This record gives sequence, C-alpha cells and structure tokens, in this order.
Amino acid sequence: MVAQHVDERISISNSNSNSNGNSTRAVHGGTRREKAYHALNTPIVQTATYTFTNTQDLIDYMESKTWGDGEEREEYGRYGNPTVASVERKLAALDGGEDAVLFASGMSAVTSILLAVLPSGSHIVMTHDCYRRTRQFCQTFLKRFGIETSVVPCGDYEALEAAIIPKKTRFIISESPTNPYLRIADVARIAELGHQHKVLTLIDSTFATPINQRPLEWGIDFVVHSATKYLSGHNDLLAGVVVGRADRIHALRDARGVLGGVVDPQNAFLLERGIKTLGVRVRQQNTNAQAIAEYLEAHPKIERVWYPGLASHPEHHIANAQMSGFGGVISFEVAGDLMTTGKFIDAMQIPYIAPSLGGVESLIEQPALMSYYEKTTEERLALGIKDNLVRFAVGIEDTVDLLEDLEQALDAI
Repeated sequence: MVAQHVDERISISNSNSNSNGNSTRAVHGGTRREKAYHALNTPIVQTATYTFTNTQDLIDYMESKTWGDGEEREEYGRYGNPTVASVERKLAALDGGEDAVLFASGMSAVTSILLAVLPSGSHIVMTHDCYRRTRQFCQTFLKRFGIETSVVPCGDYEALEAAIIPKKTRFIISESPTNPYLRIADVARIAELGHQHKVLTLIDSTFATPINQRPLEWGIDFVVHSATKYLSGHNDLLAGVVVGRADRIHALRDARGVLGGVVDPQNAFLLERGIKTLGVRVRQQNTNAQAIAEYLEAHPKIERVWYPGLASHPEHHIANAQMSGFGGVISFEVAGDLMTTGKFIDAMQIPYIAPSLGGVESLIEQPALMSYYEKTTEERLALGIKDNLVRFAVGIEDTVDLLEDLEQALDAI
C-alpha cells in the first residue's frame, strides 16, 4: 500500500504538480517514469547531430517533429538535446512553470530573452540594483538597437510605474534578492503593474532559488536563474534558465537555436545531478545564514548587516510574505577601512576568497576589490559599494564551525 502511494506521488510530480514538497520536486519533478536504457539517471546524449533511418523518416519528422512513438526529437544539437530537455522539465516543475529553456550561462539566458522579445525602438524599466552585467547589457548593447532603458530605485513602485511608457515599454526587470544588499522586490506588486500596463515582467530569482521563492505563483511572466549558482550547487559548471508559460518558452527555445547559447549535455547532466540535492542544500544554507546574520548584527565590530531574515532589513515584511526561506548570502559592513576589511577576510579559515555563490563551499569577497577594483573609492561609493562591505556566500558547513571562524577572524582585527 505504501509503495503504491509513493508511485502515485511520483507520477503526479512528473506532471509538475504543486502538491509535492520542494525536495520531492527537486528529485522527481519533470522526470519521466520510463527511463532510456532502463537507467535510473538521465544518460548523457553526447551528440551534435541526429540521424534518420530513411527519407520517409525525415519527412515524418519534418511534419510532426517527433519520433514514431510520439516523443519529441531533434535534427541538430543546437535545437535540442534529450539530456538538456530532461533538466528543462525538472526546472519547470521546480518553479511551477509550464516550460523552461536552458542556456549556456545566466547571462546568455538574460540576453537571449531580451534579444528575442524586444523590437527596435522599445523600452525597458529596471530596478537600479539588478545584476550589473544585466544593466550593462541593457544600457550599452541594447541601446545600439534603439532600445532605451529607464533605471528606477529598488522599492520605489511609484517611480517604476511612472517610468512605463504606454505602447513602448515591453519589460519590467527586477531581481530579488538583489546583489549585494539583498533587497527584496515586491513581486506581486510588480506583476500587478505589468498586467495593468500590459508589460511583461521578469524576475532574476538566482539568490532565492525555487526552494525559497517562486515568482510565477505571484503573477510574474518570466523567472531567470543563473543555474551556475544554487541550482548546480558545486561550482563546476555554467548554465542559465528561463521559466514561464509554454508558448513563450517555445518561442524562446526557437530563438536559442538562432542565437546559439546552448548548454553542453555534460553540463546539463551535472546540473540535473546537482538539482536533486537542492532542497537539502538550501535548507542548510538558510539555517547557516540566519544564525550568522544574527551573530554579526550583535557584534561590536560590525556596523551593519544586510539579510532579509533580520527584522532590521528594510523589506523584511515583504520577504516574510513571499519567501519560505531567506537564502544563503549575507552582506555586512566591517567597522574599519578597506585594508582592515581585507585583514578580516584573510583571517577567515573556512571560506575561500572567490566570486560567485550557491555552492556547498562557503565563499567570501570584498566587492570593492573583487568586482570594482578598477574604480576609485569615490566611484564605488557612487554605486553604493563601500570599501568595508563584505559579501559572505554561506555553504553547507556546520553552523558552529562557521560562527567560530567568524569570531576568531573578528578578534584578529
């Protein structure tokens, strides 16, 4: 009886049901019960092209785009791959979307959707703390195609609405939580503005993951993740994904075949393997980050902590409403200058000094040196980046070990 119940649950999860828990979706969501070669794991289909038995087989494919048994197939690797398709189904199930399309990196996902959707002469509204490379693409590269971008302060929804140009604005783009200050966008309010003004909405939910936040459920049109981060979880691949309504994703998948930002099937295999442990990893990272944020906020050598799980965070109430966990990244300001902050980071023994986030290993960085080294202190301050700012991307290590490491490093300064 128990076995029968489990089989029924898994069958439901394969159809992207929201009745299952996050970890069940991470393991079983989007996975077909019938396995190729009876292998438990999705095989790596390492091919650049696909063959046809004869001319009639080719004609049948061109008319139906399927195998004889009705399963989708492709003709060339840039248009699709069975290993990649398996991961796409799982990602759609995780975020509660109808479909998903995988790309070679998070930036490839962002640039591809904008290039595919935006006509020349159109307009974008984005919040000022979106990922800096996304802002750079919109304000520099898209401008060459006559596409204008308005940047508004995070949390100023009156300014966001005022920036919308009727019949010209095509996208509202935001990120939640943001990098590096973990600001939280009110995704329901953004979705409402988009629907009211007939503007598409896109949320970069990389920091949250589908475990902590599912913007599609609040009415957002597209969700983007840098799958390099938490979805992969092991800092060993690059990938990105867009999740949304089936017809829109189908059009975007066609555009990927032209733009060429395809992910390698080996990376897709590694990504699917990483996703299966997403639930347990994110829960531990949530626990670690909350404990660390509370510890740091009470420490005399820390001036300020930015973490949405703290009551002091400016959007804590929004995070409570739309998130089930607050993530594994904490930003904080050390009481000291650029060099004092560097001394603190050097004294840390567990985390590696490195960019990125979301892996099982803790990573720590000083944004003033890691991402903005070429700018002066004054230029960095104009961008909101202080010399004493630290971003701590917490891994899955034991909480007590991370706290003890922080204590000895703070003692060193």
